[in-house]
Amino acid sequence: MANTLAVILAAGQGTRMNSDLPKVLFPACEKPMIHHVVSALNAAGVQRCVVVVGYRADLVKDSLDAFSGIEFAVQAERLGTGHAVMMCRNQIESHEGPVLVVAGDSPMIQSTSIEKLLQRFETEKPACILGTLLKDDPTGLGRIVRDSSGAFDSIVEQRDATDEQLSISEVNMSTYVFDARGLSLALSELKPENQQQEYYLTDCPSILKEHGRLVIADPILQSCEALSVNTPEELAIVESAMRRMGY
Repeated sequence: MANTLAVILAAGQGTRMNSDLPKVLFPACEKPMIHHVVSALNAAGVQRCVVVVGYRADLVKDSLDAFSGIEFAVQAERLGTGHAVMMCRNQIESHEGPVLVVAGDSPMIQSTSIEKLLQRFETEKPACILGTLLKDDPTGLGRIVRDSSGAFDSIVEQRDATDEQLSISEVNMSTYVFDARGLSLALSELKPENQQQEYYLTDCPSILKEHGRLVIADPILQSCEALSVNTPEELAIVESAMRRMGY
């Protein structure tokens, strides 16, 4: 969708990668991971992207020279994913329409999934849609808690989950579409009320629900999109999967 503003989170170092290269610049199938992300968004019709940079920001900026429609926001302190999106507040507040938020280290993000999320946003006009996934082994991922009617209730991180919640197979994959005004509201109420003293983007859907706004969790993401990259070994697994899919 041409009126979509995308926010790509790309400020992290990726300390477990054992390198001084920004995590999003590690190559997957001969291209930096963030290039795959931007290309997938472009293929889904998203033409305007704000990339949140931090660690070695100049390298990330330089790597994206060949792409059009790229803007940058700087997260000088890494205070969580919600804080990263706060760095784009000017762009969000001046935007009317959907704001897509994705991770820059997700090279297997699928343009078809993004298209489906944006189409549902256009149809149902919620405050937020989360792209979720039903996963056989959800260990380590935030669970999607639903109420008795099956509607979205909250995201519960593994460390905070009850035994009952740990049995939930639907997980958060850090892929969101927000209404711009709703996102601005949620960011204004975000607080670092956790052990890490960080601002979590995962709190925003619950804030919007508390305001009576419609929040949808849609399990439409593909299993390949669940492959994360935190270590060189995981990167090798992702590259192998990408080659099998013809990247």
